[in-house]
Amino acid sequence: MNNVIISVKDLHKKYGDFHAVKGISFDVFEGEIFGLLGPNGAGKSTTLEIIETLRPKTSGTITVDGFDLDTQPASIKKCIGVQLQTSGFYPGLNLTELIQLFAGLYNEQIDAKKLLQQVNLEDKAKVEFKKLSGGQKQRFSIATTLINKPKVIFLDEPTTGLDPQARRNLWQLIKDIQQTGTTIIITTHYMDEAEILCNRVAIVDNGQIIAIDTPDKLIDNLVDTGFEKPKEVKKANLEDVFIHLTGHSIREE
Repeated sequence: MNNVIISVKDLHKKYGDFHAVKGISFDVFEGEIFGLLGPNGAGKSTTLEIIETLRPKTSGTITVDGFDLDTQPASIKKCIGVQLQTSGFYPGLNLTELIQLFAGLYNEQIDAKKLLQQVNLEDKAKVEFKKLSGGQKQRFSIATTLINKPKVIFLDEPTTGLDPQARRNLWQLIKDIQQTGTTIIITTHYMDEAEILCNRVAIVDNGQIIAIDTPDKLIDNLVDTGFEKPKEVKKANLEDVFIHLTGHSIREE
């Protein structure tokens, strides 16, 4: 993971007098899971939307897989996959129909059955999207990011609202996608999720990156300052208890 696939240099975004992104710079390495973390309003979503070519920047330079955002946005669109919110799908179409629809938009030939197998939804091929459970909808949403065989996919809070089984199964799916060589950029408000999934994270606040490193290194740096938790950290947490007692299998609604 030494080759830089995304490079962001001195990125700024202003809305009138409001300075949403204030000179952000970072690189993402090919094949890693990179987390962009921060509180609401920190500027992380704006940053990602600019990289995804969905929002114009005020200044700065961005390259994705060697393509310059200013001069080659169409080439960037072809090599990335962006997770849609569930509201972005026609609820009355079944999963095979939706895959065929998106494949047509990308001008791609796609084996819908194989793609659904990849996200453990092959038995739902003829089921309307609106009839899926929350976890199934999220897995299908991730599947659609893979239709154009992208080098980079962007996942925006992919496990929000999911139960523990669905959440951990989605973690495994994300890891499996990484194993194919795909680079993954993820936003999440769950710090345990970022710690488990991400090779590196950047923490954004007030439009600036305030820390960037591996989760382990960032934690070690905090401990080195003398930080101690207010109570003893146990070897397991309540979610571990829940999963242990109820199992890892996905419960469909």
